[in-house]
Amino acid sequence: MGELVDKRILLGLTGGIAAYKAADLARGLIKEGADVQVVMTEAACKFVAPLTLQALTGKPVFTSMWDDRIGNGMPHIELSRDRDLIVVAPATADFIAKLVHGAADDLLATLCIARKSRLMIAPAMNRQMWENPATQRNIRQLRDDGIFMEGPGSGDQACGENGMGRMSEPAQIVESIISWFQPKLLAGARIIVTAGPTYEPIDAVRGITNLSSGRMGYAVARAALESGADVTLISGRTSLVPPSSATLIPVVTAREMHDQVMSHVADTDIFISVAAVADYRVKNRDEHKKKKTDAGLKLEFTENPDILESVAASENAPFCVGFAAESRDLETYAHEKRLRKNIPLLAANLVQDALNSHENELILIDDEGMHRLARSPKLDQARGLIRHITKLYKPSRKPVTAR
Repeated sequence: MGELVDKRILLGLTGGIAAYKAADLARGLIKEGADVQVVMTEAACKFVAPLTLQALTGKPVFTSMWDDRIGNGMPHIELSRDRDLIVVAPATADFIAKLVHGAADDLLATLCIARKSRLMIAPAMNRQMWENPATQRNIRQLRDDGIFMEGPGSGDQACGENGMGRMSEPAQIVESIISWFQPKLLAGARIIVTAGPTYEPIDAVRGITNLSSGRMGYAVARAALESGADVTLISGRTSLVPPSSATLIPVVTAREMHDQVMSHVADTDIFISVAAVADYRVKNRDEHKKKKTDAGLKLEFTENPDILESVAASENAPFCVGFAAESRDLETYAHEKRLRKNIPLLAANLVQDALNSHENELILIDDEGMHRLARSPKLDQARGLIRHITKLYKPSRKPVTAR
């Protein structure tokens, strides 16, 4: 079953070259179960035909304030009243300016002004248009007005230039819409999530790492964002794209991860330690490539700092959640680890079931005992973990005005 079943979305298109992506966006929303109604500006019709969107959604596309298919002659009212969310993608610089100033000179702009539902926009324009002070003032005003924004990103543009202003890809917009509909159980909480593997150098070209893909940690970061939290994702090297609203801090070694966590922990409400962190680093590492010799290679190791233990023992420590990945005796080792680390919640899984898999099966261990999450996609597991955290977490910190 899709993530947007029974959700009613009005998809608005304005006149930018990125309008061609709206076909994929409409398909993605429908695939997730959404009911999609499309409204296009006159300029949008120059880039993509209304018939295309009608064929994809199975609904007539509206383009005019004077469309006589609406019996009472008020499409700007009737088209938006049954919608859960209005999404304008692409949203051009011109349309953004209209929203800021309350202009109502076409059907899409008018229904956005007359809406009852929430509004999300996906900006799309040339990099210089995006960077223009007038556009940036307008963007700040829309955020102040409570309009949610997805993107833009940076990349190649139709004009041949490269920079900010590129509309987010349809899959990313769908992901943001799904996130928008999730319950905001941790609204305003500041969360650090660690994810991925660490890498310990042996020499200039070799190192020791592990098989963690980072998928579970990235899923937890996304689930935390969905819950309304402010998320900092401290990640080792992965091939994954981080959630667009998270603050990403890339690291390589265990000590780098430790230092970044400890430098941010004072402003943190919840710390979720998902990363697969190396327990040891190479003591006799070489700055240059080690050469092969008849004597072989001898490595000496020294212990890395324990990140979770350091956070849990810190002054005014945040609510700490640990992860335990074991290959056997999961419940015994996980229970011992939670007590040893002195943390309120630990999520445990078998490595052979979780590594390089898109699914997982977690056991959540707290003071009340063990709570099993049935095997499912890692994002579902992450959402289950966040829901359980909300049952245990008691906000106790004063808001931080600046970070």
